[in-house]
Amino acid sequence: MRDPEILSEVKKYLELLSKKAPGFSVEVRIPPYGAIQCIEGPVHRRGTPRAVIEMEAKTFIALVTCKISWEEGVSSGSIIASGERADLTSYLPLL
Repeated sequence: MRDPEILSEVKKYLELLSKKAPGFSVEVRIPPYGAIQCIEGPVHRRGTPRAVIEMEAKTFIALVTCKISWEEGVSSGSIIASGERADLTSYLPLL
């Protein structure tokens, strides 16, 4: 079951990210709360995108509020990033 407060935060931050990094080349997944496509590059239309970033909601919230760095999240395994352009470093912090 999804926590309504976490859902609200994740949706807000995903919307901010999509505005800061418009595009369709990377899919950012925060299961079970949401997903967006962002970052300019080749457009993804069907199937699994070439670049995917996935993490838990608590990691995403910590990342966008500067409680952890991109490098810390990736090296600890909290952030799974694969494919070209699957790096949010240049778009952080969101706030």
